[in-house]
Formats: sequence, structure tokens, C-alpha cells
Amino acid sequence: MATNLAINDALLEKALEIGGYKSKKDTVNAALEEFIRRRNAKELVKLFGTIEYDASYDYKKMRSR
Repeated sequence: MATNLAINDALLEKALEIGGYKSKKDTVNAALEEFIRRRNAKELVKLFGTIEYDASYDYKKMRSR
């Protein structure tokens, strides 16, 4: 899919430098992957404290299998 985007050159060059990527395309793809991972992680954080655990569950017993 060919795309024509107006990307801030200074930001792209800084990301290229920091990431050590060989091309602008690799830099943008890595940035998009990181963006997606971080957003997904935020969704997981929302689940903290909402799951109820069985008090009788013995996790140590499961380790010894």
C-alpha cells in the first residue's frame, strides 16, 4: 500500500538515530509496533483489581507437577 504521509522530519531523524534502524520505513514500523504494544498494555492495567481469585487455589502445588 503506497502512502504519502507528512511526517515531521526532525522527529523521524531522531527516532532513526536512537533506534539505530537502517531506513525510515523500519523506524516508522518499529514506532507503530511500540505504540500498539503500549496501548495494549494500558488496557491490561485497567484489569488490575477486577479479577477475583479462588482463595483455596494452591499455586505452589501446580509448580511441582
